[in-house]
Order: sequence, then structure tokens, then C-alpha cells
Amino acid sequence: MEEMKKERLWNRNYIKVMTANFALFFAFYLLTPLLPLYLSEAFGAQKDTIGLVLSGYTVAALLMRPFSGFLVDSFPRKRVLMLCMAVYFAFFASYLVAGTLLMFTLIRTLHGAPYGAVTVANSTVAIDVLPASRRNEGIGYYGLSNNVSMALAPTVGLLLYRWSGSFELLFWIAFAVAGVGLAVDATVSLPQRELKRNQQRLSLDRFFLTRGWLLAVNIVFFGFCFGVLSNYLAIYSHQALGITSGTGTYFMLLAVGLFVSRLQGAKMLGQGRLTHNAAEGVVISLTGYGLFALIALLPSGSLWALCCYYVSAALIGLGNGHMYPAFLNMFIAVARHDERGTANSSILTAWDVGMGAGVLLGGVAAEHLGYGAAFLLVWLANAIGVALFFAKTRQFFQRRKRADSLAC
Repeated sequence: MEEMKKERLWNRNYIKVMTANFALFFAFYLLTPLLPLYLSEAFGAQKDTIGLVLSGYTVAALLMRPFSGFLVDSFPRKRVLMLCMAVYFAFFASYLVAGTLLMFTLIRTLHGAPYGAVTVANSTVAIDVLPASRRNEGIGYYGLSNNVSMALAPTVGLLLYRWSGSFELLFWIAFAVAGVGLAVDATVSLPQRELKRNQQRLSLDRFFLTRGWLLAVNIVFFGFCFGVLSNYLAIYSHQALGITSGTGTYFMLLAVGLFVSRLQGAKMLGQGRLTHNAAEGVVISLTGYGLFALIALLPSGSLWALCCYYVSAALIGLGNGHMYPAFLNMFIAVARHDERGTANSSILTAWDVGMGAGVLLGGVAAEHLGYGAAFLLVWLANAIGVALFFAKTRQFFQRRKRADSLAC
């Protein structure tokens, strides 16, 4: 046991996988908050149309997730990772030739498939290169690469757009950064593992971790909230709140909250206190989304409205930073060791279902009821998710976690 405690967490391959993950998400978040503006300005798209166009990406990622988990569990993971990352990288160049709304919609939707696959493959490889005794802790730190990219990318994207007024420049930068991620992943060395060809008939459990179904249902509610927030924050701030230069700061504060919570929660995750970490996170997030919904009831531009706006960012970041890695570890704790890919794809599938519903329904609600109503809907969805966690999900996990899991 003493030897296990001395296993090295920050090994070379783990750092490389985190770096590639940073590049993957930087390319994604560089464009995300600006795409509604791009669709509105370049193609004259209405709010509900914007929601429909952007939701296609998430739907494609959602459809690809279950197959991705099956592929990384059944074939050499390095080959699967490189193929997925290469296709993800190549698609960024396609945005430069999308001259019509229909063409952009098609390209954006198809791009979701390699995104769904590469996020599963990369996170599964990260689990493979972690020492078993540091896995819970390492998964928590792995998310920091997402958080740093979430802090920098929207801010960089918004600053570059304000400076240049060019969406084309942003597409080129996203293309280049994804290429860096591909190059770094190519240098990762994975431990040898025996491929166990499953001889049983194909079943749902091969593609989705059915033992974690309630965990997945709970994640859908939290994904819904973040789907609305991440896609409509910039246009809501600009059109309804009159905040033209503070959106980048909002994303920065949100990501700082995520970063701090990952550092705070890593020790609890290492001790296996998964439900405690998740409980803390969902309550903090609920408070943050409540403050954001409150903005619609306050005078636009008032000091109280600005305080709620920026404080909500930090609280949502703190909450999600505690909640998500705890849920990911819970998925892994109810899975067999040869189902890591399936566990990863299952939580990401659930998150995508929520994100896609948020993008689509958020756009519809904003078009017919206004952005204030859309973000009140977000708070209600979050409240339902929190209630479900305390009423059912905690007990569900305690009953189903595997005896050989490090989680407790």
C-alpha cells in the first residue's frame, strides 16, 4: 500500500494527453461563444434557427459517443485516438469554404462526430496512463486542461474578433491549434494491453453503461444548463444586457472557478469521497444559475445586475468543477476495468443529450419568450437535477459501485 501511494501522478504521457486535450477544447471554445453572432451576421439567421443549426453538432457527437466507447475498448486505443483526432482537425478547414447557411449547417453537424469520438478516446487514454492508486485524483486534474482552455479560448476569440472583425481568422486559429493537439497525441506511448475480443452478441451494454443509467439521467440536467449558457451568453449579454466587453471576463471567471474547484476537490477525489464532492458542486452551481436568472429581474446595467452577472460565473465554475469529475469517477467506479471507454462515452453521451436539448430549446425559448425566460428555464432544470441527486442518485451509486473500485 505504501508503494502504491508513491506512484508518480505527473508522468510524461499524462502531461502529453492533457496538453492535447487542452488544444482540442481550445479549438472548440474559441468558436463556441461567437458562432451565434457569426450565424446572425453572416447569414441573417434568427434565434430559433441558430439554436437548430448549433444543436446539430451536439446531436452528431451524441450519436457517435456510444460507438466511440466500443471502439476504444475493442481496438488499439492509440490508432483510434489518432484517427479521430486527425478527422477532428481536418474539419476546421471546412468552415472556411461554407458560403451558405445550409453548407455551414452540414459541416458543423458532421464536425460533431469526430469531436464526440476524440473526447472519448483522449480521456480513456488519460485513464490508461495514470497509476491505479492515483486514478481518481488524476481524473480530477485532467479536467484542468478543459478548464484552462475554457478560460483562455473564449476570451482570446472575443478579443481577436473585436480587434479584427474577422471570423475567418478565428477559423484558421482553431485549425492550427487542433493540429498542435494532433501532433502531441502522436507522441504518446501507451502501456501494452491485451485486446479481449468480446464473443457475446452485441447488446446495449456494449455501447452504453446501463449499470450507470441514473447517473446519466442526472448529468442530462446539468448538461442542459451549460448548453444554454455557453452558446447564448455572448448574444444575450450583447443584445439584452448591453454588456459588450464583459463576456470574455465572464468566461474567464467561470474557468477560474472550475480551476480552483479542481484543485480543491482533487484531495477528496483521491480519498474516494465522490458523492461528497458531487453534492458540494451541484449546490454551488444551483446558486450560480439562480443569480444568473435573477439578472433579468434587475435594472439593466445596474450595479446589482453586474454583480450577479460576474459572481454567477465564479459559482457556476466552482460547482461544475466539483460535480463533473466526481460524476466521471462514479461512472468508472460502477464499470468493469475493460469498460473504461464505455464509461467515458456514457457520461459524455448524457452530457451531450443535455447540451443538445439546451442549445435547441434555449433558442426556441429565447425566440418566443425572451432570454430572461430561457435562463429561468435553465435554473429550473438545474434545480430538478440537484433534487434528483439528493433524492435518488447518491443511493443508486452506493448500491452499484464495484467492490474492486477505489471509490468509496
